[in-house]
Amino acid sequence: MQVTATQAKNRFGAICAQAKTEPVFVEKDGRIDTVILSAQQFAALQNAQRIATVSERKARFEVAHGDWLAEQNERFAARGLWCDDLRPW
Repeated sequence: MQVTATQAKNRFGAICAQAKTEPVFVEKDGRIDTVILSAQQFAALQNAQRIATVSERKARFEVAHGDWLAEQNERFAARGLWCDDLRPW
């Protein structure tokens, strides 16, 4: 749905109700200025952004520390865990 800024102001309650089913695009000066979303749609967008951020951070970490990670994996393959001989009392 697309409305003008004046329509959004004058019919705010109805616009909010409509936003629960679909995004409402608010036009100002002939172009889309704002989008009104339901809280559920907004939460889904935030969650998608958070997931992308975590995966990007993981990729950057692996690039920055890839050599160290490979070294640790080789050490583990050759020697096992350093605490294999520990006995809980």
